[in-house]
Amino acid sequence: MPVFDFNNSPTEAREPECTYEVFYSSNPQASAEQPILVLENGAGELKHHTNGVFTNPIKRTAFEFKGETGTVSADILRIDARFVSLLKWLGENHIHVRLSGADREEGYAVYKIREIAFGGGAKLSAEDGFLQFMIERLLSSDAPSAEIPDEDEEETGDSMKLTSIQSITDFLNCAGRTLPENIRLWARRNLAVARSSEVSAEERRHAQHALSIMLNIQWKSNYFQSIDPDEARRILDEELYGMETVKQRIIETIIQINRTHTLPAYGLLLIGPAGTGKSQIAYAVARILKLPWTTLDMSSINDPEQLTGSSRIYANAKPGIIMDAFSVAGESNLVFIINELDKAAAGKGNGNPADVLLTLLDNLGFTDNYIECMIPTVGVYPIATANDRDQISAPLMSRFAVIEIPDYTPEEKKVIFSRYALPKVLKRIGMREQECVLTPDGLEAVIELHRNTSGIRDLEQAAEHIAANALYRIEVDHVEAVTFDAEQVRALLG
Repeated sequence: MPVFDFNNSPTEAREPECTYEVFYSSNPQASAEQPILVLENGAGELKHHTNGVFTNPIKRTAFEFKGETGTVSADILRIDARFVSLLKWLGENHIHVRLSGADREEGYAVYKIREIAFGGGAKLSAEDGFLQFMIERLLSSDAPSAEIPDEDEEETGDSMKLTSIQSITDFLNCAGRTLPENIRLWARRNLAVARSSEVSAEERRHAQHALSIMLNIQWKSNYFQSIDPDEARRILDEELYGMETVKQRIIETIIQINRTHTLPAYGLLLIGPAGTGKSQIAYAVARILKLPWTTLDMSSINDPEQLTGSSRIYANAKPGIIMDAFSVAGESNLVFIINELDKAAAGKGNGNPADVLLTLLDNLGFTDNYIECMIPTVGVYPIATANDRDQISAPLMSRFAVIEIPDYTPEEKKVIFSRYALPKVLKRIGMREQECVLTPDGLEAVIELHRNTSGIRDLEQAAEHIAANALYRIEVDHVEAVTFDAEQVRALLG
């Protein structure tokens, strides 16, 4: 094999020999058993930690380091296809790195690569932690298609963490395949604008900002791992009392996900009186799905542009709430909790926010006016809440599986207050349950005072009031405990 110097100039005028075999993996973590790459180590000079550089960057065939007998060049035998372009980039830019690995029968199995700055070596980008960020992003991506040639990787872009033009370029060169194809092409076009001297500074700023937002998001596939139904049931029982029909519907959804490994075609619409725990159900589902969640409060949105963002032709242009949610979550798979869906049609002259929601709910892709790119929404699971189903348009209603949330009976309210609401408040403010006690007729009085209120929100406020009063009397009157009977409850809450 020809020898290459650090300037990538072969001492022999022939193409370097490609020594490695590419293998395809989607393992989310690297280890000695599941390495990033394998180096030839017949002489045994590669140790647990070894510093050096990748050479022969045209074919990325070797790693050069200082051994006991001088400079040693170890051929790459095997490499994870996700890391081919990254190693090429490291070699072409002569980046000094430290490998962590283990000597195995097949060779030296590398499971960690870290950048080190010494000896005048260039930094991969101006941003600290860039290489580690890149490796984590590559490990979390799926194996690339074997049909896509390496040349398709010659692309350019940015990330919220890596906002300079240089780091944008580095990111897309090394990890362009982690992006959906339409976003990869969009990024190339926007990078050209961000670099162009033929457009205004404002246009360049907007292009770079849009790239920063888009490449900060980890664009995941729509494949979902199986969810343990027993664990899902435990979470529901922990968060909700009663509601057996509601819990059954949610478990049915979980089983459907386990069978198809994709999200259902329809989200959930929870309809019921105020205070019945609709939002709590939505948060429990997000916890079961192990997805980040964001909330859209439709009662505060009266202009579609709040959702879709504003065009870059305006100096103060910015993305909409939906795009911001993807950015904050940092990934494309998330739960959208849409509160008060029955208020979605209350536009104030500039269009109907409900129409924007339809594009989000159809799973065909959503376009933000600022980003100017179709955003994949196959990993979005919408959960909406509403008080009045008659105020929801038929097109919106048809996008959801509807679950009616009934109000609680007086007996259920007794259990919720005594077993959940009051103990939760006492624990939060550092009181023992023995310090604040309700007699049976005291509990009856609490429920009677709230017989005309829906949900349990007022009961939770009553628990706060009772616990605070008990704590005050313990601290000021120096009593050991406070017991509330019906007369005291009526005097305090009536």
